[in-house]
Amino acid sequence: MLALAGALAIFIGLAVGILGGGGSILTTPLLVYVMGFDTKDAIAASLFVVAVTSAFGLIGHARGHRVRWRTGLIFGGAGMVGAFIGGQIGVHLPSALLMAAFAVMMGVTAIAMIRVRKKIKAKDHTGLPLFRILLDGAVVGFVTGLVGAGGGFLVVPALAILGGMPMPMAVGTSLLVVMMKSVAGFLGYAVKFGDGGLVSWNPAIHINWLVTLVITAGAVAGALVGSSFVGRVHPDRLRKAFGWFVLAMAFFILAQQLGAGVLSFASVSVVNRLEVLAGGVLVVALIVVLVRWPVKQPLADFDDPGAVSDLSGKSDRG
Repeated sequence: MLALAGALAIFIGLAVGILGGGGSILTTPLLVYVMGFDTKDAIAASLFVVAVTSAFGLIGHARGHRVRWRTGLIFGGAGMVGAFIGGQIGVHLPSALLMAAFAVMMGVTAIAMIRVRKKIKAKDHTGLPLFRILLDGAVVGFVTGLVGAGGGFLVVPALAILGGMPMPMAVGTSLLVVMMKSVAGFLGYAVKFGDGGLVSWNPAIHINWLVTLVITAGAVAGALVGSSFVGRVHPDRLRKAFGWFVLAMAFFILAQQLGAGVLSFASVSVVNRLEVLAGGVLVVALIVVLVRWPVKQPLADFDDPGAVSDLSGKSDRG
């Protein structure tokens, strides 16, 4: 099982390196359903894995001048505050609630990846909308710290829209932000204040470090390989395929958390069964509408020849 976890972690790293996110979306279910971690332990461990993986993935993007340091540090700093607060709150919530919220976040992230993108001409940015970056960074950070998901795939579009970055630059910069938020979220779960000392390890968190480090090593290897392909591959098809996989995982986790209750409710009467059926149809219809609804893509993409050729001259190195 440990070897299987390490092999699966390589694919997690590839997603992080190529798409700028997806680490915790896959790591938490791996730890819970394959390695048998408790939900809170899995969230804390996955944040550790993603922090280290993002740091190594960032190296390749930095060498390729695909990181805007100033924007990333501002966004990431706000995200760290939100992530730490989210972790401090999440450690006190019921595990079933956290896992259900994690599944919902997986579904939202998956739909965002699958949706049809309508490309429009990118607008020149004369300055950074500082308030929006701080607000979005704090909100996304809070979600990441609370349920251990929603990092990269929420950060990439935010950076692209608010910072006016081409997609490869947004992917590289997002790894800096994800690394910062994941460190803060991990500490939010792992440490507590008081009880005879200013700061101490939270006794509610028990991490199997052997498993965690093996998964980290596999994810790092995948991230290093994945980051070398950015700028040479078009991520749209990969993003959509990954999105459908994440959506299927979200349904699986929700079924695990809510399935028994739904079946018990449906077994009471014919009316209840019809209500459950109608609810399922409405959910499927809503997903179809959201997936097919086009979203504007206000940034240069890989189809734009200038999207990659301009990268070396647009990194904020100071």
